[in-house]
Formats: sequence, structure tokens, C-alpha cells
Amino acid sequence: MSNTEPAAKKQKMDVKTIGTHNGTFHCDEALAVFLLRRTATYKDANVKRSRDPAVLDTCDIVVDVGAIYDESKQRFDHHQRGFTEVFGHGFSTKLSSAGLIYKHFGKEIVASTARLDHSDGKVEILWLKMYKEFIEAIDAIDNGISLYTSQEEPKYRNRTDLSSRVGWLNPRWNESTEFQKVDGLFAKASQLTGEEFLGRLDYYANAWLPARDLVLDGLSSRQNVDASGKIIIFEQFAPWKEHLFELEADQGISGDELPFYVIYPDETGGSWRIQAVPVSPESFDSRKALPEMWRGVRDDELTKITGVDGCIFVHASGFIGGNRTKEGALNLAKLALEM
Repeated sequence: MSNTEPAAKKQKMDVKTIGTHNGTFHCDEALAVFLLRRTATYKDANVKRSRDPAVLDTCDIVVDVGAIYDESKQRFDHHQRGFTEVFGHGFSTKLSSAGLIYKHFGKEIVASTARLDHSDGKVEILWLKMYKEFIEAIDAIDNGISLYTSQEEPKYRNRTDLSSRVGWLNPRWNESTEFQKVDGLFAKASQLTGEEFLGRLDYYANAWLPARDLVLDGLSSRQNVDASGKIIIFEQFAPWKEHLFELEADQGISGDELPFYVIYPDETGGSWRIQAVPVSPESFDSRKALPEMWRGVRDDELTKITGVDGCIFVHASGFIGGNRTKEGALNLAKLALEM
């Protein structure tokens, strides 16, 4: 007998089994199964799809079926009467099986996928961001929670969200529902949800989070740009609005301490932009728009009015302008503060 045979047999015996319900599948348990397979405990686990309590009792963990939520028993259903669990941290949407599994196992998944130490503060940031931007909607849709409180008829129908696309993978009413076929389609649905989850996490870990660091640096050093603290300079372009508002809230920056202008390089034009910070991330109103007499004026005429060389434009609404150099953009910002 080979020396590797006992080890191979032991490894096979150690393979865990995830239980979930059979029949029509949904986005929440499809994602829950994928997420569990990203953990050290349930990596490469088998899946049993059944509603038979005797079958489910043989599983190491059960999701979305069984009418029990008990972490100590590794049972994670949300359909039972009286279930009101939410994610916490300011979120109030009732959890589905996806949210339950993410709440309990998400930090491990985020840390291992993003290759971060579990104690790294970025794990918490990404864990919360992924719930807000990805998991919460799946929880809400599965629990029948409307996006809007209004009873007004929607102007169009959206059937392209992830939950809808998983739903379309179920057999049609006039197709075979033989269990092996449906289990195969469930595996496809689980892979679909997982690929989207990993893609989104990759973006937040490797693009969104570095942008946050850049904004944090600019916000922290703004007094070095101008003593007023009203001007922020970024040495490279990055999406900044969302991060700026969140970081201001985190640091308790308000009132007279709020910055008015952000200066950054135009990523394609080789020039520099000065942008007025809006009153909120989606608002068209600015904390302090660029001066009215500059608005809608361009090039040499704008240079003449401002006395700053290299001017390119100021938008008619005064929310943004351009200059050929960083120094020119900074001079415009300093002038605008005084007007």
C-alpha cells in the first residue's frame, strides 16, 4: 500500500458538506454556498440540496432551509417566524442566507481574498463596503423589501440585476426539473454570483481603497497647501468625492473646517483641474462655486480676467475649471477663496 494512501483517505473523509434546499434556487443561497467554499473550514465542500430534515442533519452546515438560525449549530436560515437579524453597523435590512453567511464568515473571506492580515483595518472597511454595495441588495430582494417606499408605479422594469439573472437560470416551466439537471444549474448560479462577488471585491481592494488612501493623504495635508485648509491637491487623479465625504464624517470635519476646492491633474489632457466640492456627493450645488465673473469664459479672455496665466476654462455653472499647470490651478483656487 502506498504511504500516501492513508493521508488521501483522511483528506477525503475531512471534506465537509453544505446543505441547502432543493427545487427552485435563488441568488442568496447560491452566493452563500460560494462564500462558504472560500473559507478554510468549508473549502471544496460538497453540496446536498434537500428539504428532508434527516438529510440536512447529516450536513456540516445548512443554509437557507431548516427554519433555524443558530451559529453554534452551523444553521443559517432566515425564513422562520420571528427572524429579524440584520447586519448591524447602521444597516437595517433583514438578512437572507447570503447576508447571514457574509456576516459570520465575511471578514475571513475578505482577508484571504485581498491577501490582508485579519487584524488589518482595511479588512473591516472592505467588509462593510461589500455589504453596502453588493450583499445588502441581495438580502432585500430575497426578503421582498422594496427599494422605494412610494407606491407609485415604476417607469421601467429592471430584470438585469444579479438576483434576476440567477432566477433566469432555473428550468423553464415546461422543461425537465430532474434533480441532477437542477443541481447542475444551481452550481452554475453559484459560480455566477461568486465571480461577481470576487470581481467587485477586487475592485474595492485594488482600486477603491487605494483612492481612499490618496484622498486621506490630501485631506490630512491640506494646510500645507493653503493655511485656510480650504484647498486639497491630489498629485494624481482618482475618484475622490465619496471618500472625501466619508473621511470628513469619520474625522469630524465640519463647518468652517470643510474644504472648498480640489485640484488634480486631468488624466487625459495633460492639464490641471480645479473643482468645487459639492454640498453632497450627488449634488450639483457647490460649497463655494468658482466666481460668477469667471463662468463660461475661456483661454486668453479668462487669463485676462483672473490675472492667472494658462487658464483654459471655467464651466458655466462654476463647479469646475482648468489651467495648464498645477500652479495656475492653485492660484485660481486661492483667488476664488477671496471672492
